[in-house]
Amino acid sequence: MKTAGLIAIAFGMLIAMPTGRSELPERIESLDPRFDAIIPPGSVVERVADGMVWAEGPLWDAGDESLLFSDVPRNAIFRWRPDAGVTLFMERSGYTGDEPFSGREGGSNGLTFDRDGRLVFCQHGNRRVVRLERDGRITVLVDRFQGKRLNSPNDLVYASNGDLYFTDPVFGLPKAFDDPERELSFQGVFRLAATGELTALVTDIRLPNGIGLSPDERTLYVSNSQRSRPVWMAYSLSTAGAVVGERVFADASGWMQPSDGLPDGLKVDRAGNVFATGPGGVNVFAPDGTRLGRVETGVPTGNVAFGPDGTLYIAANHSILRVRMRGAA
Repeated sequence: MKTAGLIAIAFGMLIAMPTGRSELPERIESLDPRFDAIIPPGSVVERVADGMVWAEGPLWDAGDESLLFSDVPRNAIFRWRPDAGVTLFMERSGYTGDEPFSGREGGSNGLTFDRDGRLVFCQHGNRRVVRLERDGRITVLVDRFQGKRLNSPNDLVYASNGDLYFTDPVFGLPKAFDDPERELSFQGVFRLAATGELTALVTDIRLPNGIGLSPDERTLYVSNSQRSRPVWMAYSLSTAGAVVGERVFADASGWMQPSDGLPDGLKVDRAGNVFATGPGGVNVFAPDGTRLGRVETGVPTGNVAFGPDGTLYIAANHSILRVRMRGAA
């Protein structure tokens, strides 16, 4: 492995982050012929950055030709460029309070861009969804539902009409379900309409986490990071964006191992295939819910992002990995 050309300094800690590539021993497992049309046989897993505490929320910035990602415990967003490695993009990205954060997951998590190319992200510690303006100011998009503070927004996805869907579990609360500062009685899935109206779409899921939309935006996928019910749900949406039906899209309880991790972040490609992180690494499901194959990372895995020319970036525990796919996602 090539060594880094820089050392990033954050929170008084040194973070050595390699900028080179190395092939990993983890394997790519095909379970269905359709998988080979997505990730060709012979593809390898590469490590492009290392040294994070818990990498999350990867997002490809096409304008800058770089990858943004959160390191949740370090309360920071980092940027990786193929020619420059990792640099600090934003400190205090999820918690900006004056007192030290008493939990482990106070930082930012899910990242996305709005229709105008502005960065929108979930802040665990501040318990809100915010937007980074072009002049560096932070605009709060949502932090309360019916007057009560959100739990800790985790992941998010935009619809083409500007509606924003996001999950709100308790991971960012220092004492989770028993946190004395918790105000909502549920962990929900919300829609923040482009008009500013906030709606709780789902209130009966235990630990909502990753979220994504089908290409026609009529199905909303949500992962449930619950060990006793490790499933991905599919919610049918009306043309107005309301939930009108639900089903279990996939269930990992029959094949996950205790050390595999739990259903976490997800992305949906143009063909409707769901790239769902969690048990075993990155599991790829067809639109009908068939598990086509997986990229085995060997560690709990947080989320994925589609890069240029069919590149899949993976936030896998302490590392950012890369896999070359067949064509654009």
